[in-house]
Parts: sequence; C-alpha cells; structure tokens
Amino acid sequence: MWNRRSEEAPRPPAAVPPPPQPHLQPHPQVVQSAPSAVPQPKPSSTVLGKSVTIVGEIVSQEDLTIDGDVKGSVEARDSRLTIGPNGKLEASSLKAREVVVMGTVRGNVEALNKVFIRKDATLVGDVQTAGIVIEDGAYFKGGIDIQTRK
Repeated sequence: MWNRRSEEAPRPPAAVPPPPQPHLQPHPQVVQSAPSAVPQPKPSSTVLGKSVTIVGEIVSQEDLTIDGDVKGSVEARDSRLTIGPNGKLEASSLKAREVVVMGTVRGNVEALNKVFIRKDATLVGDVQTAGIVIEDGAYFKGGIDIQTRK
C-alpha cells in the first residue's frame, strides 16, 4: 500500500520555546588583584593663546607657554616657560627652571637650568642661568651671569 505521508518532504519540527529558567540573582564576586604600580600623571601644560593679554602676576606649577601679551612677573620655578613666536613679555621678574624664547622678552630672566633664545627671537635684559643657547638670527641685548648648580 502506498503511504502518502512517507513520500512527502519531512517537515521541520515546530519551534518549541525553551523551558522558563528560574530567576537567578547574580552573586557578588570578590576579585582580588595584585597591587599594580600607580601610573604617574603626565606633566601638564598651560597655553596662553595669542589673543590673551594679562597684566599682573603669573605663578605656575606646570609648564607654561605664553603666545599672547603679558606685562608683569612670571614665575614657574619647577617648570619650563616658553614664550611662543607671537608672545610678548614685559617682565619685572621672570623665573623658571627652563626658559625658551621664540617671541619677544623685555626684562631680566632667571632660569635654574637653561635659557634658549631661538632664531628670530628677541631678549632684552640680563640673564642669570646655568647655561644659555643663542641661535643664529636671534637678538640679545644684556648681560649673562652663568650660575653653577649646587
């Protein structure tokens, strides 16, 4: 005898939803990790843009770049002070660990490590530092007092 159902293509079984799972609450896990070295933060830096004008006193604990106009005193004893190419500084007092001049500085400079006067820069004033670099094309007028590091 002929069985019509056996000759038909097999049908896939009907989708049966999975049995309901009991509601499980996650258990808090305590994970102990080996102590790791605390990453040291990168030295931060502040930039005063070319549209900024400051009259007064600046005291900084981080590297400072001045690309605007400043009249007054600047102190960044443990940091680098950079006078950008557009920067103009008329300083009654300028003290920093390192000074880089790319713009114009009028006033006395005191740097613990070194003073760099880049090409096309102008520095008019006395310099007190452990080392100085004056590039060709820079303008410098003043005295230099080389201090030995203690």
